[in-house]
Amino acid sequence: MTPPPSRRRRTGSNGAAPAHNLRRQGAIRRAQAITTYGVGALVAVDQESFVVSGLDGADQHWSPDESKRIHERRLERLLGVQHFRIPPASEDTSRDGMRVRRFPLMYSCPECNELRNHRDFASPTAKSICGTCEVDLVPSRFVVACEAGHLDEFPYWHWVHRSVEGGTTAGRCGGTLMLRSSGRTASLRSIVVSCTCGVPEASMEGSFRRGALKNLGLGCRGTRPWLGTSVPAEACSLTPRTLQRGSSALWQPVLKSALSIPPWSDGSADPLAEHWGHLREMNDPVHIEIYLKGAFGGNTPLPVDQVMELLQAELEEDPVDGDEAPSLDHRYRALRNKEYERLRAGNDGSERSRDEQFICERPRGDQAELGPLGITGPMLVKKLREVRALKAFTRLTDPDTTTEADEAALAVGELSWLPAMEVRGEGVFLRMDEDRLARWESRPEVVSRVERMRAAHQRLMGERASDPTRVPPSPATPRMVLLHTLAHVLINEWSLEAGYPASALRERLYAGDTMAGMLVYTATSDSAGSLGGLVAQGEPEPLARVIRSAVRRASWCSSDPLCIESEESGTGGTNLAACHACVMLPETSCEHNNILLDRALLVGTPEESALGWFSPLLG
Repeated sequence: MTPPPSRRRRTGSNGAAPAHNLRRQGAIRRAQAITTYGVGALVAVDQESFVVSGLDGADQHWSPDESKRIHERRLERLLGVQHFRIPPASEDTSRDGMRVRRFPLMYSCPECNELRNHRDFASPTAKSICGTCEVDLVPSRFVVACEAGHLDEFPYWHWVHRSVEGGTTAGRCGGTLMLRSSGRTASLRSIVVSCTCGVPEASMEGSFRRGALKNLGLGCRGTRPWLGTSVPAEACSLTPRTLQRGSSALWQPVLKSALSIPPWSDGSADPLAEHWGHLREMNDPVHIEIYLKGAFGGNTPLPVDQVMELLQAELEEDPVDGDEAPSLDHRYRALRNKEYERLRAGNDGSERSRDEQFICERPRGDQAELGPLGITGPMLVKKLREVRALKAFTRLTDPDTTTEADEAALAVGELSWLPAMEVRGEGVFLRMDEDRLARWESRPEVVSRVERMRAAHQRLMGERASDPTRVPPSPATPRMVLLHTLAHVLINEWSLEAGYPASALRERLYAGDTMAGMLVYTATSDSAGSLGGLVAQGEPEPLARVIRSAVRRASWCSSDPLCIESEESGTGGTNLAACHACVMLPETSCEHNNILLDRALLVGTPEESALGWFSPLLG
């Protein structure tokens, strides 16, 4: 969504001037600063284009009143930070906001067709118009990026001089670049670049080929414009690719999230956020008491025995990974394991305080109705809090199919905090029957079908990874694909049955050797967040009815028989029987970018009707 038009900067409520004399350019919602227009992303505002600046110095210029600190200890520990901050507001009365830098710098004039650096058009202050023609300038439609996250201008000089001997010296000819559209078609062939030095004009056709810039003898320059012009370029051996300025492949957020679960979910541990590193080194309650008295001047926020309990909870969440330090992936799985245990167990009234942010109870109805469906252990999550943090971002590759080496940093220096959003809502948690699941996932036809997706996904990750030795294993297993596809059809069904838009619901999968569950919860904190409608669907009777209805709906797709008989679909063949007409969801609702889906594992295929988990329901 493009931000609204820019508005005149107002003074504060007391008539004082803004804290910083920076021109306001549009506005975005706070959540978009994490998911859509985060650090390193391009933002179009009116006739101009900007890249969201890095976070160096943001801790000082973000107002504490408009960008408060939040805590989620388990996620802070995972990401190695002390706290999170909510992105600043973009209201007219805001003292500051997300800062941006002009990018790309190449603009063209639709009247005289000149293609220059923006500053060379002699625009009046605070305007983006051609100083000669007095019409709005148009930012370059094309940029280049590489899979290491670097971003750069499209090399128009080299492109138009490529037919000239010694074309690598383009830019020294003394001519002026021109950009025009022939208007004959909407293709790249109609966009023509020329130079007044007299070289033959060249269309943009072919500029998007993978080897287009390599053929010009150009490599990635390692530039990171979101971090500022004073930041030196990085060494990079990759070949950049041409992209449209508005391409979704140009910026993908790397988000990490955690649910607030006991004993951390009442907020009582928040005052100790900056002290856990020291406290973890102490085993003696006496030493902990002395430290707390020194740190808080006698006004200790928690009794020593409660601090000891929290430290023990941290130790229980530490992953066991041999003698080596556990990777981020191992620690994230350990975080999920703990959530799974808490969702299974719930919390009774004796565990709650007035500030408790996690309420999970067993439904009152008879769960026998769920037995024939292979579903067990439903839990009503009447209150939950999720913190989603922006760890980094990627370009050209999806976050879940890249290694950490391909993640672009949000700042030049080390950060003790990250931007994040907190979501409060409700949800329904359910598990698959373990005995039945063990028999089903060992069936040869199930294993063979999932292996095709796993191999395609593994191959795709290998192709995209800069270091093939660091490619993580694909998460595709029979239980994972089953849970993932079931979560999708349930979200689609609840969007019809309970009146929730599909984009307001989100899945959280727990698939592993000892886990086989899913949480479907409200993904927004607005009016669709916590009205109780989703929790009501978790009672056994309505849950059984919804599952049966969802399975019957999934047994037929408007794209059948092409969909159900598909040998591969999705990116790189990572889906089988799955398309936008049956099980795919809005990307904000899916943990895995709509890959690793196969409704045949739910309902079977015409050739193997007994393949599906729910095949007995369909007769």
